[in-house]
Amino acid sequence: MAVDGEFFVGRVVRRDMDERSALRLLAADLPDAGDDAAVVDGLVVTTDMLHESTDFPAGTTRYTAGWRSVAASLSDVAAMGADATAAVAAYGAPSLEESELRDFVRGAREVCAAVGAEYVGGDLDTHEEFTVATTALGETDNPLLRSGATPGNVVCVTGALGRSAAALRAFEAGDCDRANDLFRFTPRVAAGVALRPYATAMMDSSDGLARSLHQIAEASDCGFAFEWDALPVHDAVTEYARDTDDERAMAAYFGEDFELVFTLPADAVDTARDALSIPITVVGQVTDEQIVANGDPVPDEGYTHADD
Repeated sequence: MAVDGEFFVGRVVRRDMDERSALRLLAADLPDAGDDAAVVDGLVVTTDMLHESTDFPAGTTRYTAGWRSVAASLSDVAAMGADATAAVAAYGAPSLEESELRDFVRGAREVCAAVGAEYVGGDLDTHEEFTVATTALGETDNPLLRSGATPGNVVCVTGALGRSAAALRAFEAGDCDRANDLFRFTPRVAAGVALRPYATAMMDSSDGLARSLHQIAEASDCGFAFEWDALPVHDAVTEYARDTDDERAMAAYFGEDFELVFTLPADAVDTARDALSIPITVVGQVTDEQIVANGDPVPDEGYTHADD
């Protein structure tokens, strides 16, 4: 059984621990932890929690919040190479406003429809901070894990990187229409299913490309080598990046892009491309050890679910 790295019970977590430290602590209780979702008898299940203070910048509409919250869990289903079937959400806010609720549910339903799943409800409660907990379900008899990467494989990503980083800059600039549009990503469910026959390891890039590579490397006991110029950078990044270093940080370290990061044999790339309806980019190779870009070590840095 594969278990979502954020899907855990059974131990008290110290308040001064960050997310990564807490997950390592819980690994003793969950020896199979480390993949994007739990898989039990072909049923894929994953859960996420998002908060206004850390996940929804000022200007985020309830429609976008509904879409993005559910999409985050559907992305975990995609990362397992599973077909998405359904999603639910628990919605908490200081007050339950009719227009906000309707907009939230509309966003949740429409992102489900975009990937062939169904939004089937959830729970409502008042809460001091707008908070959403989502669960998504999927199905597969052959899940893709993080542990199958082999030296000699290539590493690829779907779509483009840095979309969410650009969205945050747009929110900060007061360009909320643009920001909300960038925040509403389509989970790569169809791509995940199409990659199932070819990929050797896969996860989503919710924590950023750099951290994703570190996580796959840890699970597969391997390394990676890539070139900065090979990364597919979202067009919006160039609108908001301050310089080249900032552009790299937005693309590789910020996270929350929810693209798929995966490995596969080099001779399968063209066939995999033909099977997908979205672009994939070869960004590097799987190696025996270390994670380097242009020959320099890449730090294990990325998105952390914490309010700093």
